[in-house]
Amino acid sequence: MHPDYDHLQRAAKDHLWMHFTRHSTYDHADVPVIVRGEGPYIWDAKGKRYLDALAGLFVSQLGHGRTELADAAAAQARELAFMPLWSYAHPSAIQLAERVAGYAPGDLNRVFFTSGGGEAVETAWKLAKNYFKLTGKPMKHKVISRAIAYHGTTQGALSITGLPGLKQQFEPLVPSTFRVPNTNAYRASEITGGFLDGSDPEAFGRWAADQIAVAIENEGPDTVAAVFLEPVQNAGGCFPPPPGYFQRVREICDEHDVLLVSDEVICAFGRLGHMFGAERYGYQPDMITCAKGITSGYAPLGAMIASDRLMEPFLQGHESFAHGYTFGGHPVSAAVAMANLDIFENEGVLENVRDNEGAFRATLERLLDLPIVGDVRGDGYFYGIELVKDKDTKETFNDEEAEKLLRGFLSKALYDEGLYCRADDRGDPVIQLSPPLICTQEHFDEIEQILRVVLDKASSLV
Repeated sequence: MHPDYDHLQRAAKDHLWMHFTRHSTYDHADVPVIVRGEGPYIWDAKGKRYLDALAGLFVSQLGHGRTELADAAAAQARELAFMPLWSYAHPSAIQLAERVAGYAPGDLNRVFFTSGGGEAVETAWKLAKNYFKLTGKPMKHKVISRAIAYHGTTQGALSITGLPGLKQQFEPLVPSTFRVPNTNAYRASEITGGFLDGSDPEAFGRWAADQIAVAIENEGPDTVAAVFLEPVQNAGGCFPPPPGYFQRVREICDEHDVLLVSDEVICAFGRLGHMFGAERYGYQPDMITCAKGITSGYAPLGAMIASDRLMEPFLQGHESFAHGYTFGGHPVSAAVAMANLDIFENEGVLENVRDNEGAFRATLERLLDLPIVGDVRGDGYFYGIELVKDKDTKETFNDEEAEKLLRGFLSKALYDEGLYCRADDRGDPVIQLSPPLICTQEHFDEIEQILRVVLDKASSLV
C-alpha cells in the first residue's frame, strides 16, 4: 500500500479532473492510482500488478522503466530545458526532424512538431487550407473522414472525428467535414446495404474507397482539400484496410487534387511492425500525423510530416505558416524521441513485432470459441475483439445492454483480473488491445487467459 494512499484518494476526488471519466463512478469506490511500471507491467498504489495491454493509450512502445529514456530527458534538461521553434531552432529538434524525414515514405521531408496527436491533426487541416489558398484554389477547404473514426478533441480535429456522441455537446464545431463508410469487413453487409457481405475483401475495399470519390464529387472537387484516414481505424475496434483500398484512395485523391492525410497517431512507430502504417500497406500520403509512440510516452510530442510540395509555397517571399505551439518540438521531448528511436534500431523492435504478430493473432483467435466473441481483427500489435449477442446472426447489443456489459461488468472485471485494456462502445462493443512492442508469447498467453476468464463470465450475463 502506498504510504499516502488515503491522501491521494481524497485529493483525486476533490481536485483532479480526469479525462473522459465518469466521476460518479468513484462516489463509493476508490480511484485507481498507478504508481510505477516495469516492462509491460504496471502497479497500483495497493501493490497489485497489471499487464498493460493497451500500452498506456497506444503509447508505451518500449514498455515502462527504460532508464535510457529518463536519462536522455535529464541530460537535455540540464543543457537546454526549453526553447520554442518560433524563428529559432535547437539541435534536438533539428536532428529529430532529419531522422523522422528519413523514415517517412517518399518526399515527406518536412516535419512540423506539435505537443500531441490532436494538434498534429489540427496542423494538417490548417496546412491543407493554407496551401490551396496560396496555390490559386482558395475554395478547397473541406475534409472527408470515415464514420466512427476518432481524430482528436480540439475543435478542428473533433469536427473531423466521426463520433456524434463525442461531438454534440461541443457544437457548433468547425463546418465543412463529411463522412464516408469505414472498412469494417465484419459489418460489410450492413455498411453496403446488403450489396456486399465482406466475403470478397478486395471488392469491399474498392466499394469503400469509391465512396470517397462519391463524396468528393457530391461536394465538388474544387471545394475538397483533404481526406483524413487512419491506416488501421481505431474507434469501432480496429478496422484494417482491405486489399487495394489505399491504392484506390490514392488514385481518387490524385484525380481530384485532394490531399491524402494518413493519421498515424496510433499506427506510427512500430504499432504495425513498421515506422509508418503507410509503409505497411504500400501507399504514399501527402501528410502523416503522428505522436504517442515517437517517445514511447516518456515525454509529450507529436508531428505533422508534409511533402516538399506542400512546403514549397511557404519558402517564397514574405509567406509563412502562421501556426505553432509553445511546446511543439520541446528540446527534452525531442531528445527522448531520439533515444527512443535508437532503442528501436538497436533492439530490433520493428522486427520483434513482425516476427511475433502472427502468434499474437493466433493466440487471440483462440477466443473465437466463446459465444460472446464475434470477430478478432487487427494487424501488428493492434487488435479489436468485437462482442456479439448472437454469433450466427452477428446481432449486437442495444445501448442498455452495452452499458451493462462494458461499464457495468467488463471494465472492472478485466482490471480486477490484472489486465489493463479498454472495453469500448464507440460503435459496436469491442475490447481494444495494443500491448507494448516488446511483448512476446508469454504476454500473449496472459492476455488470452485473462480475457477468457472474464468473457466466459460475461457470456452468462447477456
